[in-house]
Amino acid sequence: MGDKSKIEWTDATWNPVTGCTRISAGCKHCYAERMARRLKAMPQHRYRNGFRVTLQDDDDMMTRPIRWTKPRMIFVCSMSDLFHQDVPDAFIRRVFDVMAAAPKHTFQVLTKRSWRLARLASSLPWPSHIWAGVTVEHTKTLCRLEHLAEVPAAVRFVSVEPLLSDLWLHPHLSWLGWVIVGGESGPGARPIDRGWVRDIRNQCVASRVPFMFKQWGGVRKHENGCELDGREWKEMPRAIEVGQGELL
Repeated sequence: MGDKSKIEWTDATWNPVTGCTRISAGCKHCYAERMARRLKAMPQHRYRNGFRVTLQDDDDMMTRPIRWTKPRMIFVCSMSDLFHQDVPDAFIRRVFDVMAAAPKHTFQVLTKRSWRLARLASSLPWPSHIWAGVTVEHTKTLCRLEHLAEVPAAVRFVSVEPLLSDLWLHPHLSWLGWVIVGGESGPGARPIDRGWVRDIRNQCVASRVPFMFKQWGGVRKHENGCELDGREWKEMPRAIEVGQGELL
C-alpha cells in the first residue's frame, strides 16, 4: 500500500482514513478487513485499531501525495470509505483540499456511501484531476448511480466488483465516464456469471463508454485470468485532461 499498487486500475493508494463497516452484500468478504487484521498483528501502527474507522491525520500521511513527484493515478481510501459516517465533514474537506493542491496526480475517490457523497458534493472542490466513483455490485445498489449523477466531477465512474448479479447500466451510460467490472476473489469467493460480464461489456461498447474487466476472480484468481471473448479489456477514460495537460 502506498506509492505502488497491484490494483489494475490505479498506480498508487493513499489512506488518510483506515477501517470501515459493512454496508451491503459486496462487503461480505472484504479484502481490506482481512488485510487490516494482518497488519494489526504484524504490528503496523496505522492499524493498531484493526478495522475500526481511524483518521490518519498526521502530516506524514496528509501531505504524502504532494510529496510524490511522479504523476500517478491514486486510489483514495483503498482501506476504508472516505464518506463513512464516522468521518467528519471537516476531515473530508481537508482530504479534498490536499487533492486539489496536487494537480499533477489523478485522484480516484470511490465510495459505497453515495448519498453522503451527493450531499457534500457542492461544498467540495472538483478540479478535473479528482474523479468520483461508486461501487454497484448488485441490482439492489443501482440507486448509488442516481446519487453519483449529482456530483460535478469531470469523470464519474462505477466499480462493479464483486459483480453479484446482472446489471442494466444503460440509463446511466450517457454520463458515466468509465465502468470497471470484476469477480470476487479470495476465501469464500462467490461465482460470477460470464453472461453478466458480457452483457455489461456490450452495453459499454454500444454507448462508447470505456470498459475495464479486472478479473474473473475465484479462490485462485490468477488461474482464471481476465480474458473475455479472447481478449483483455483494459480501457481507460479518454480525452480527459489529467494533471498538467496530459491526456489519457
